[in-house]
Amino acid sequence: MNTITVVSGLPRSGTSMTMRMLGAGGAPVLTDGLRAPDEDNLRGYFEFEPVKQKDRSWIPTARGKAVKMVYRLLYELPPDERYDVIFVRRRMSEILASQKKMLSRSGSRVTPLSDEQLAAIYEDEVKSALIWARAQPNFRLIEVSYNAVLSAPLEEAARIAAFLERPLDVEAMARAVDADLYRNRHAPDPTSP
Repeated sequence: MNTITVVSGLPRSGTSMTMRMLGAGGAPVLTDGLRAPDEDNLRGYFEFEPVKQKDRSWIPTARGKAVKMVYRLLYELPPDERYDVIFVRRRMSEILASQKKMLSRSGSRVTPLSDEQLAAIYEDEVKSALIWARAQPNFRLIEVSYNAVLSAPLEEAARIAAFLERPLDVEAMARAVDADLYRNRHAPDPTSP
C-alpha cells in the first residue's frame, strides 16, 4: 500500500493521540523521536522533523505509513501521491487553553489577539483547508473529534480503521487513549465538534 496516511489538525487538537492510536493498532508511523515527551505531551509528539521543511524528499519514506502535520502543510503535499487524511478536531476553547498553557510554559509570547479573534481566524483557516482537501482528487478525508474519541474510544477507533481500510487492532487503538491526559476541559463550543 503506497497511500500516505496524514494525521492533521490545529496544534493541540489531538493529533499526537491519534498517531499513538494508529501505532498501537499496528499501523506503521513515521516519527523521529527528536521532540521528547514533556509536560505538554506526556506520551510524546509523534513528529517527523522533515515534514516541517520545504524539502519534500521525505515523501517516498512516508508511503504506507502515518505521518503527522499541522493543517497548513496539507497544501504543500505533492499532487502525485495518494493521501488518507485524518483531520482531528477539538473544541476550540480547549485548543486555545492548551496552546496558552504550552506557550506560557515554554516562555514564548502569547498572541495579543483575544480568544474570540483567534478562534475566528482558526475556524476560517480550518474551513478553507477542509474545503480544499476535499476537492483534491488524490485525497480521502475523515474528520475525527478528539472529544468523541475520549468519550467513545472503541467506536471512534473502529471508524478510523474502517476509513483506512486496514486490518488494525481496534481494541489496542482504544486502549491507547488516555483520558487522564484530558486536562483542558471546557464547556462545549457551538462552533466545534
